[in-house]
Amino acid sequence: MENLANLDSFIRSAEFGSFSAAARRLSLTPAAVSRNVAILEKKLGIRLFQRSTRKLALTEAGERFLSEIRDHVEALQAAIVGAASQGPEPAGLLKVSMSPHFGADYILPLLPDFLARYPLIRPEWTFENRQVDLIAEGYDAAIGGGFELAAGTVARILGPAHVVAVASPRYMKDRRMPADPADLAGWDGIYLRSSNTGRIRQWVMPRIDGEEVQTSLSERIVMNDPAAMVRAARLGLGVSMITVPDALPHFRSGELIRLLPDWYADIGPISIYYANRTLLPAKTRVFVDFVTEHFRKEKLAERFDGRPRA
Repeated sequence: MENLANLDSFIRSAEFGSFSAAARRLSLTPAAVSRNVAILEKKLGIRLFQRSTRKLALTEAGERFLSEIRDHVEALQAAIVGAASQGPEPAGLLKVSMSPHFGADYILPLLPDFLARYPLIRPEWTFENRQVDLIAEGYDAAIGGGFELAAGTVARILGPAHVVAVASPRYMKDRRMPADPADLAGWDGIYLRSSNTGRIRQWVMPRIDGEEVQTSLSERIVMNDPAAMVRAARLGLGVSMITVPDALPHFRSGELIRLLPDWYADIGPISIYYANRTLLPAKTRVFVDFVTEHFRKEKLAERFDGRPRA
């Protein structure tokens, strides 16, 4: 098993070009990964990497060795995982990233049933408004909407991420309902500044018939957190563009109303992301299956759809 650990440390270091990134993926320290590779080099009698303070690069011998062993090591690991799946139940640390608002409302409530079914799994969940690098940051999975699919990851779609215009009854008290996005011109806008790009998102809203109109709300308030935007809209401070999942609880309570029911914007699906690996850990596989099955049974994709009903 020590030899297999050394080979795995070598393969992951070659994939990521870094002992630190490989260590995060393998749940080891960078020193342990470096030591495993050094032991392997000593046993082989060849140098596998050219090391510098800035990067890690394969030598010619290292490239040849990697091409010769990669498939065999992955096949061996697959056999080990397959044998293990017949025995103990899924276990270990489950590191997941998700947005604070969506995660708290739709994923966290699943945790009691999930842990009752898989008591040996230990969740470590991070609630943040950003797209994480699953592999480099050592996450098992992430849940979010509008993300670009990075190399080496796959996604299972949970539902649509449709954005709709909302305001409180207090804000709308002396205003007539707008007929189209152009009618929002000059109204107080509650905008989101992207934590990834630093830009303020401007919205073009298509209608069900395909017509598109640019919204022209004033930049009255700018925030960096969708939950805070919802709160500001509930306080009657203006019109906010938020996703349907974030809006639904407040539609039911009457604290928010939807403006422009025939208009919405699509920012891409809400998905659960995980590393595209042959050897997907059992803890990750059962979590992905558990979440997607819940969304299917509760028909959440239909509830998140912002398109007007026929």
